[in-house]
Amino acid sequence: MLEAISENIIGIMCTLVMTSAVGVITHLFKQFRGLSQAVMAINHDRLYQACTFFILTSEITIDELKNLEYLYEGYHALGGNGTGTELYEKCKDLPIVEKRTKWHESYQRSC
Repeated sequence: MLEAISENIIGIMCTLVMTSAVGVITHLFKQFRGLSQAVMAINHDRLYQACTFFILTSEITIDELKNLEYLYEGYHALGGNGTGTELYEKCKDLPIVEKRTKWHESYQRSC
């Protein structure tokens, strides 16, 4: 009789532990998915802003292009494409200058 009770208690405890583990894993997965979406949104926004600036000024430096490439790689690795890819491709085709000479009036010159 004690043996049957102890076997049931162990089974119940194992079930509770597994149920809790599944709940924690589900919660962590939802947080990870939300974090990935947030990073994608921030990366897309930054990529969009940078590309818009470079396209408006019709030039890009090597350093700006390298920075843009890092942004795009992260964006693309998270599954981003579409608008970000189109803008990035346009920027790759811009004339490369040694030093920035043009600024667009909607952007403040910070240097």
